Amino acid sequence: MSVKIRLQRHGRKQAPYYHVVVADERAPRDGKFIEQIGYYKPQTIPATIELNVDKAVSWLEKGAQPTETVRAILSYKGALMKKHLNGGVRKGVLTQEQADEKFANWIEDKTSKVAAHIEKQGNKAKDNATSKHAVEVKLNAARVEKLAAKLAAAQAAEIVAEEVVAVAEESADLVEAPVAEETTETPLV
Repeated sequence: MSVKIRLQRHGRKQAPYYHVVVADERAPRDGKFIEQIGYYKPQTIPATIELNVDKAVSWLEKGAQPTETVRAILSYKGALMKKHLNGGVRKGVLTQEQADEKFANWIEDKTSKVAAHIEKQGNKAKDNATSKHAVEVKLNAARVEKLAAKLAAAQAAEIVAEEVVAVAEESADLVEAPVAEETTETPLV
């Protein structure tokens, strides 16, 4: 029986999250599994990964083969590094204390790099929002100027129209047209 460490899909359409499981390779993707060792949510920024590193290392040492995506997750969380250090302890190259110290230093470095990356992405998003806001302010100012010009032209046209009406009324008062008499004809039947 070949054992795989793989992802098991959950969640609704367009919003997946995955359980990291140890399963027989013949079992269906979302079917029967031996043990769940973590979960992975790719929709969050950054992706949320929760993994029991010790269980993952024990399964890797027993011969379980991770899929490509799970290998990347295990590498990111340090399970492959811990397995590598445990191999050095078994060969006698390192003591357990040295291996634990190296793993703790690796985790600390990894955490600081991830925090720096998250901060960089946050600053990048803030800069993008600021630049978009500046562009929008410029566009709004141009729109306001254009609207003000239209309003000024409309007001000038209205003043001219009022003057034309006033002149027309004055000329109508001066020249009164004869009133036509109304004729009522009866229709022929």
